[in-house]
Amino acid sequence: MPNLPNTLEVINRKARSAPLDFIRQSEARFDGVLDRAVERIVAERGREIVMLAGPSSSGKTTTAKKLAERLQALGIETHVLSLDDFYLNREQIPGFSEGTPDFETVHALDLPLLQDTLCDLLAGREVLLPMFDFTVGKRSNTSRAVTLGECDAVIVEGLHALNPLVTAQLPKKNVLKLYISVSSRIYNKNGEVLLNKKSLRFVRRLLRDYRFRASSAEHTFSLWKNVLAGEQKYLFPFRSQADMRIDSTHLYAPCVFRNEAIELLNNADLRGDDRRTADTLSAALQAFVPLSPSLVPENSLLREFLGDTGLPPQTRD
Repeated sequence: MPNLPNTLEVINRKARSAPLDFIRQSEARFDGVLDRAVERIVAERGREIVMLAGPSSSGKTTTAKKLAERLQALGIETHVLSLDDFYLNREQIPGFSEGTPDFETVHALDLPLLQDTLCDLLAGREVLLPMFDFTVGKRSNTSRAVTLGECDAVIVEGLHALNPLVTAQLPKKNVLKLYISVSSRIYNKNGEVLLNKKSLRFVRRLLRDYRFRASSAEHTFSLWKNVLAGEQKYLFPFRSQADMRIDSTHLYAPCVFRNEAIELLNNADLRGDDRRTADTLSAALQAFVPLSPSLVPENSLLREFLGDTGLPPQTRD
């Protein structure tokens, strides 16, 4: 166990001795996975729809952007489409009238509009992509006109991207299905799980919600159980249908997340199971050697959760 890369001992040794090399290795591993995904996409000729699904805080948004950039560099005009923009208006969400709206269900999406949009894109017809305004819970009056050329691609990212209700009408030869998630655990020296996959995702979401959504740790905890239940019901049954899986684990992440996450966890006003979970997670993070978030490359997937730290980049070990 100690010789495996995803152990606390190995992570801390690399973080102490050569942090920049450690970060470069982690980033290079992920870049290599994305390069293989691009190879799968370009192997097909004609209009291509890439369905990118994954659980919360798996890095779907950044991964879609990175894939699009790689395809653009190869001369393939590529558009990114978020399933979030196909949400029904809030009052139309199932359960809204009863006071228990289910924002996780696939039926919270405007499925007829989504299916028509994807079919029209594959047919080369111009579509108007909707834009959802989450501040008011309604579809915006603004839209984006897109037409796919004969060898163009569109990346569709979202929780439900693998759901048959979304993809059933699409010709299989024009669709590549990708599943992204944090797929590695981190172990202590005794071979016990120190941070599991859900915990690693939760820390990502905790930081992202705080930085980008003005959301407290308490609010993130209050949502998390429903998020996990939604993934179990609406995502995991379809992940076996993916043509390729992408592991978005960055093993140095606990080191750069450590200090801010511990502060948020320790200062959160929590009770019962949530307080115990926060304390356990805080104790686990304290075991990692801290690294400055300024070491994280500007184009790293981790920036989706860290944002711009405002610190000058460090360039030497």
